[in-house]
Amino acid sequence: MPIGQGQTISQPYMVARMTELLELTPQSRVLEIGTGSGYQTAILAHLVQHVCSVERIKGLQWQARRRLKNLDLHNVSTRHGDGWQGWQARAPFDAIIVTAAPPEIPTALMTQLDEGGILVLPVGEEHQYLKRVRRRGGEFIIDTVEAVRFVPLVKGELA
Repeated sequence: MPIGQGQTISQPYMVARMTELLELTPQSRVLEIGTGSGYQTAILAHLVQHVCSVERIKGLQWQARRRLKNLDLHNVSTRHGDGWQGWQARAPFDAIIVTAAPPEIPTALMTQLDEGGILVLPVGEEHQYLKRVRRRGGEFIIDTVEAVRFVPLVKGELA
């Protein structure tokens, strides 16, 4: 479903599936890459202690921030920035979710995972797969979950 700025919102099934794969607890601190409309952000905010969300398109970030405020969700921080870089100043995170597909797993996001943390993201260009990355004892265990189709994760930020 289009949300403006040439972007779309993920199917509700995929939002639920990716959220489930994060294995969240009420105490979890989550980083979301790709705020978009704020739909996934709002779901996460109802489940966890705090959500940090990065959106590369300034107009979408501003609209989502306003929407989340109107929903009285005060455990969310949003910022306009490059999702490939995550949000180092707020790291580490218990969980990271990426709502667009990079061609490979961004190293910057993996390093922002706390010990025991989980990163869920679509990966690939023509053929994409949902991946779950677990950080265990300084190692990263990567599982392929299922075939998916997402918009690409683009580097940089737009005004």
